[in-house]
Amino acid sequence: MKKIILSLFVAACTLTSNAQIKTPAPSPSQKIEQTVGLTDVTLEYSRPGMRGRTIFGDLVPFNEVWRTGANSNTKITFSTDVTIDGKELKKGTYALYTKPGKESWDVIFYADATNWGNPKNWDDTKVALQAKAAVQTMPVKIETFTMMFDDLTNSSAVLGILWENTYVGLKFETPTEAMVAKQINAVMSGPSANDYYASASYYLEAGKDIKKAQTWIDKAVEMSSDDPKFYFLRKQSLIHAKAGDKKGAIKAAKESLKYAEKAGNAGYVKMNKASLKEWGAM
Repeated sequence: MKKIILSLFVAACTLTSNAQIKTPAPSPSQKIEQTVGLTDVTLEYSRPGMRGRTIFGDLVPFNEVWRTGANSNTKITFSTDVTIDGKELKKGTYALYTKPGKESWDVIFYADATNWGNPKNWDDTKVALQAKAAVQTMPVKIETFTMMFDDLTNSSAVLGILWENTYVGLKFETPTEAMVAKQINAVMSGPSANDYYASASYYLEAGKDIKKAQTWIDKAVEMSSDDPKFYFLRKQSLIHAKAGDKKGAIKAAKESLKYAEKAGNAGYVKMNKASLKEWGAM
């Protein structure tokens, strides 16, 4: 009987120690994903509440670096470079710190986003960009710290920060026009040398129209004549050989051998020498 009672006691203690009670987080987290033009922007932060407290100038002192939220770093990620206040910010993930003031805030993009709150040792070399944002007084109080993206256009947005009766907005610009122009130019100028090379290689390996493959590989080699590629030339020699153009195959193999030797690529040197020997050119 004593053993049974002891076993029940141990089991009860085990269940108690393993039990987990989940309660609401005092500063719940939020993740926002926003596309601005062709740039993906992700914002991750925690949202403290006022809870009867005076925020700016008290809980959050003026002119001191603030974590801009609660808990771990508030993080913002840009998939492309962006421009803020005429300055370029490289694509990547940044911790977002601020230095609130009565009339304006300093908004700081910090390259190390692995801290819990402010860094133990602030490193100015990790400040990727710093910009000012004007303070606007809200007609009503915002209980919960809030961040959002406003005033969306094809090439810009405003990162908005609201809490208590304060709003600050920081505009950033994305390279949408340049990205679209680059795509248009690429499409309008037709296939690249790599496109022709890949297509010719596939036709050779798949046993498809060798004459078409010959046209494509010749185009690839021609387009890369300013920077000859030994592997383009090697493929050209094989395609010409299969197409029955032995003279063209030998010429391409010799060029491929020359550039492979220059690049120090022993594998292509060996393959070209073997082919030239097979075709009676060595």
